[in-house]
Amino acid sequence: MNRFAYARPDDLASAVRDGMTPGAKFLAGGTNLVDLMKENVERPASVVDLRRLPFDRIEDLENGGLRLGALVTNSETAFDQRVADRYPLLVSAILAGASPQLRNAATNGGNLNQRTRCYYFYDTTTRCNKRKAGSGCSALTGVNRIHAVLGASSACIATHPSDMAVALAALNAQVRVTGPGGDRVIEMRDYHRLPGDAPDRDTTLAHGEIVTAIDLPADDFGRNHTYLKLRDRLSYAFALVSVAVAMKLVDGQVADVRIALGGVAHKPWRDFEAERDLVGQPPTPDRFDRVAKRMTASAIGHGDNDFKIELARKAIVRALRQAASATPQSQVDKRVA
Repeated sequence: MNRFAYARPDDLASAVRDGMTPGAKFLAGGTNLVDLMKENVERPASVVDLRRLPFDRIEDLENGGLRLGALVTNSETAFDQRVADRYPLLVSAILAGASPQLRNAATNGGNLNQRTRCYYFYDTTTRCNKRKAGSGCSALTGVNRIHAVLGASSACIATHPSDMAVALAALNAQVRVTGPGGDRVIEMRDYHRLPGDAPDRDTTLAHGEIVTAIDLPADDFGRNHTYLKLRDRLSYAFALVSVAVAMKLVDGQVADVRIALGGVAHKPWRDFEAERDLVGQPPTPDRFDRVAKRMTASAIGHGDNDFKIELARKAIVRALRQAASATPQSQVDKRVA
């Protein structure tokens, strides 16, 4: 670990100013940044600790939604009764991730901004465009079993590791940020980037911007939902493929549906056209199968991860069935229902 300066500002304006210094990194729960610093993947010139800022509350919004403070921990979010009652999909996704100890420390803002778990990103002896722009991508010709099959590029095939972000994408959440240019709101669908030719940039945040909160709209997806996570182990493992489904059924037909995939791309993956094709239709297996094929039509494997394409198709169908029948995947008994 390199030597670095440390700042612990008491107000947002000071935090933004400290974050504008060259080589600065923001610290929230520290469950990802500290690990990366220990591995010499991240070598910040300064660390700006945000934990004195007043973003550690969950608040009701006038429109019936909820505002999740960026510094609220994942555990506090999952066990807040308002979140459990209104957004059980989000609770399920949070409980599917990490371990209780990590969830007790990890924050909502930090969860969004965690970096990939690609082997080559963590191994500083290998080529990685995400770690060092222009150095190449060892995963393209190396062991790439956990890597992306959607939205990847010739510069990077890493995946985003968050479970929470996949549910937030399905819930059409908004991310509130503050920076040197003032306040702005970023739709969750636009928050994370596809790699393109700049995979070192994970998000659309500008330099010095800080996530202050995540807003959840007042949509009612309490009954027909599921978060299905397929992985190598039943606990404490990142998704090979995950599927978040939020569905509304009216008179036996799909009135609205959101489907977000995790473990397959650089960001939570949605296909809005595929979702629209299901609206106004009865929730039948053949229609689910067509949606799954459409969502994975552009998928490209890289050898070791070819299996993910068929796995994703089957997972989408299974998740849609679970949501339609109001039998969401249990995060206690993790056997696939």
